[in-house]
Amino acid sequence: MAAIVNAHGRSPADAAVPDQGMGARLKKFDVEALRRAYKDHGDFLYIEDFLPAAVTAQLIADVDAVGGAINRNYLPGHKQGGSVSRHVIDDLAPSIAALYRSPALIEWLGALAGERLQLSPVSDPHAYALYFYTRAGDHIGWHYDTSYYAGRRYTVLLGVIDRSSCSLEYELHTREKDAAVVAGSVKIPPGGLVFFDGDALKHRITPLAEGELRVSLTFEYVTDPRMHPWWRLISNMKDAVAYFGFRQVFKRLIQRKRA
Repeated sequence: MAAIVNAHGRSPADAAVPDQGMGARLKKFDVEALRRAYKDHGDFLYIEDFLPAAVTAQLIADVDAVGGAINRNYLPGHKQGGSVSRHVIDDLAPSIAALYRSPALIEWLGALAGERLQLSPVSDPHAYALYFYTRAGDHIGWHYDTSYYAGRRYTVLLGVIDRSSCSLEYELHTREKDAAVVAGSVKIPPGGLVFFDGDALKHRITPLAEGELRVSLTFEYVTDPRMHPWWRLISNMKDAVAYFGFRQVFKRLIQRKRA
């Protein structure tokens, strides 16, 4: 009997692959110790070896699946690189969406943050996205992952491919009164994780050198998915210009309104 596949040659079972084994993997971590480390570092945590090997392998395969849909972007003095939004990922790499929605992962991250985390709305192209550094000079400058939502927005940064000299450079405690700012830098290998409060961590990715390659995956979780229409417009415009292009952002919005 032939296997059932979708239009992109993937079995429906593929979408669940990354979620398999996450529960068992997460039980191996000392959540209380990691939560203390997370809080001591200004709502920032780095784990070098986080994902099960099978999950990392699936994510690497997903990079190939979306390779033809990368939107290149360039903001002089701030960033250049390629991005693929959750809307495209839903079509071409559904296993990423399955991992994003993993109940075990969401509960574990909420335990670190100390509050209940929720999925970003389906209209948010940043809910889960792939970021490609493929050309010399690709980078992103200093910034915060500012939340336009009524509540906080937390970022999960996962390493997928890293054949580069790029680093995540960061500054801790920048928005804590009377706290000393602590600078740091990490390289995130395939399967590595960084978790932080988007409004708390000032960070950047250093420029890619010639002949190098770096691909990362981000998940965004929120504490309150409500957003004022004005802030939604600002968020969509930023995403269209700086990340995913107008087609990926606004075409999906128009389609949903017509449905």
